[in-house]
Amino acid sequence: MVLTERDLLRQLGTGDRIAFELIYEQYWERLYRIAREKVLYPENAEEIVQDIFVDLWERRKGLAIHDLEHYLLRAVKYKVLDYVRAQIIRRQHENTVITTLSEQFDSETEEELAYRELRDAFQTALGDLPEKTREIFRLSRIEQLSSREISDRLQIPERTVTYHLAQGLRTLRVHLKDFVVLALSCLLIR
Repeated sequence: MVLTERDLLRQLGTGDRIAFELIYEQYWERLYRIAREKVLYPENAEEIVQDIFVDLWERRKGLAIHDLEHYLLRAVKYKVLDYVRAQIIRRQHENTVITTLSEQFDSETEEELAYRELRDAFQTALGDLPEKTREIFRLSRIEQLSSREISDRLQIPERTVTYHLAQGLRTLRVHLKDFVVLALSCLLIR
């Protein structure tokens, strides 16, 4: 039994999967060839055609199609245009991001980037120290208190302060060994 286009559309509207499959088989290849002529990659053409058929199935109850072939050809045309527009917008966005990043890097000197990298590595290494060692190291190296002043402030023996400073320096030395040359160059530049 051969179904007319009108019968196929009526059955499609009721949710008949066989009618949908017949439409799919009849038009898929033709729509794919049209899409393939307009887009660079075959998988993108396949996706466009699949979207058309998914949309047809999802909207089957509310569609008032009088000429199925005309409807599908118009659908592929608009899907390809949407795809091309999306690609243009994506490329413009990528170009904007690349331009912005290159401007940022061009505006920063090599020394600033090196210093920032060293500072970040130092902060990370400092964060890895045990809490007590980190506190003693901060008081000694950042607030520049003597071992005696740290001992008095924290009410711990001066030898404990010395021990924690040695531990902190040993740990930082291991974490920052790759930055020794960088650190020296930053110190010489400043």
